[in-house]
Amino acid sequence: MSRSTILHYLWLLVLIVPVLGVFILLHETAFRFAHKEYLWLLCAMAPALVLFTVFHNWRESNLERFARPGLLDKLIPESSFNKLLAKFILLALAFEFIVIGFAGPQIGTKQEKVKRQGIDVMIALDVSNSMMSEDVKPSRLGRAKNFISNFIDSLQNDRLGMIVFAGRAYRQMPLTVDYSAAKMYLKTAAPGMVPTQGTNIAEAIDMANKGFVEEEKTHKALIIISDGEDNEGGVNEAVDEAVKNGVKIFTIGVGSENGGPIPSGTDFKRDQDGKIVLSKMNQQMMQDIATRGGGKFFLLGSGKDEIASIFKELGRINSRSYEDLTFTDFDEQYQWCLIIAAVLLMIEWILSERKLTWKI
Repeated sequence: MSRSTILHYLWLLVLIVPVLGVFILLHETAFRFAHKEYLWLLCAMAPALVLFTVFHNWRESNLERFARPGLLDKLIPESSFNKLLAKFILLALAFEFIVIGFAGPQIGTKQEKVKRQGIDVMIALDVSNSMMSEDVKPSRLGRAKNFISNFIDSLQNDRLGMIVFAGRAYRQMPLTVDYSAAKMYLKTAAPGMVPTQGTNIAEAIDMANKGFVEEEKTHKALIIISDGEDNEGGVNEAVDEAVKNGVKIFTIGVGSENGGPIPSGTDFKRDQDGKIVLSKMNQQMMQDIATRGGGKFFLLGSGKDEIASIFKELGRINSRSYEDLTFTDFDEQYQWCLIIAAVLLMIEWILSERKLTWKI
């Protein structure tokens, strides 16, 4: 096996695998970190790997100038690249386990039914290309995501679901009280996740309507966040069907009256004549949807006033009681990470850089 191949395996083992492991653990409902902020220290492995690779290449380059490869083995017969690599891997893994230990891993040991009082809220977020327009800063989509993030922070007992849409609609998250998962899904929202472009609000409303419990005719709210441009049609029928099932629809318009260009690669979207296309928010349509849906229209500004106003409106919707399973007791597991790190450091300390008498 060549040294370059071994270095590739090093990157895979020390960088990708631990990060993937933490990612999986963070998604387990019975697992959590008491101090997630420490996990950012794992990013230090990237520059460490770069420095090791640069050092290895520099060392090889200097050795090649000193003597031919066949002669080097005779001059320094005890030198072992594999042993040096193994020591680095041990140190890197020990560091990662120490960081994970400091982050305070905890495993849920007791699950209880918790009674909650709230409503079901579904958010439908427009991720079409026009939402990348920067007529509002940082962009229409950026401002919408900031608003949703702050909205989630203000939730307490309400169940939340998320839908993204452009030319098609996709359910990103079913109704849940796992607000941390909602924020994770929110971060990934981007135009690229919906291959079909457009603004199919009707399909988003239909999907949200099906995401609620059909038998219940109250405590349902749908919040549509969009610029309303290039609507595919069929909205009135979708709104009427949702209202029939007890869904109250609110709309939040993103964009400005003057509009703005739509980024397209290094340029902007242009028409057949080569002129830059300006995207404007369709405020009238967004207002009509809210009025027909028995809700209210909001124009997204800084977000703070809109959140307070929306919660005031949501507070008028009849809430319901429901039971939710949750873990109430968590046991600390940091000691196992530190024990593994200690063992790895001990092995690294014992391991010599010299070649063994047999092949490894």
